[in-house]
Amino acid sequence: MSRYERMFSRLREARRGAFGGFVMLGDPDLETSSAILDALVAGGADMLEVGIPFSDPVADGPVIQAAAVRALQRGVRPADCFALLEQFRARHADVPVGILTYANIVVARGQEAFYAAAAKAGVDSVLVADVPALEAAPFCAAARRHGVDPVLIAAVNTPPERLKDIAEAGAGYTYCVARAGVTGADQEVRFQHADMLNILAEAGAPPPVFGFGIAKPEHVQAVLKAGAAGVISGSAIVAIIERHGVQAPPEVRDFVSSMVAASART
Repeated sequence: MSRYERMFSRLREARRGAFGGFVMLGDPDLETSSAILDALVAGGADMLEVGIPFSDPVADGPVIQAAAVRALQRGVRPADCFALLEQFRARHADVPVGILTYANIVVARGQEAFYAAAAKAGVDSVLVADVPALEAAPFCAAARRHGVDPVLIAAVNTPPERLKDIAEAGAGYTYCVARAGVTGADQEVRFQHADMLNILAEAGAPPPVFGFGIAKPEHVQAVLKAGAAGVISGSAIVAIIERHGVQAPPEVRDFVSSMVAASART
């Protein structure tokens, strides 16, 4: 079983949804970023999703874009991120880790080299946010050749036939967009995704995990009630890092703990 499979199995028995925390690697600096990864785990995060700093992260809102800029200004590069993840994996053998990145980052290194580096670092999955399902086949194939799960994005306005393609091509989990637009924690979220979830389930898709706008414990409760297997919170965590800088790890831990407490299924 993969780390994701073991995690989802454990959480089903515990009657909990998965909580994932997203952070931008290298923000505010590499040393603090390493401590923040540990703080996510200490707060109870079941899975991690991490970003590699990129100059044009089109799926991300202003909070995460600003984090990428801060990291880039400090000179953080993909090689630094892989080294950080390899060190994390040495400390945490069982926590699933996924990268959310963009096609330019993958292509610049070369698909095979990128996924090989991800696998060496102990990464479980890669989501290439700006590659639509219609164009994802080469990325998915390269990922699978290196034992990395390709994660694909589904949304309420994704056509049913495309959802079936996503279900077939994806692995690890299915990233379900909780609302339209880019990432962010400043909008209300309405979880009206029953049709999408039914199609994905009937097609045998990996477990649905919701992101975009998950910022409060009540969001966690609502999305799990709607039928998700888990949630990922990003902008709310990155905003904490922006406010507290090198003092962020305990603040991140406490926020994550409050979100994890809301993940019990009633």
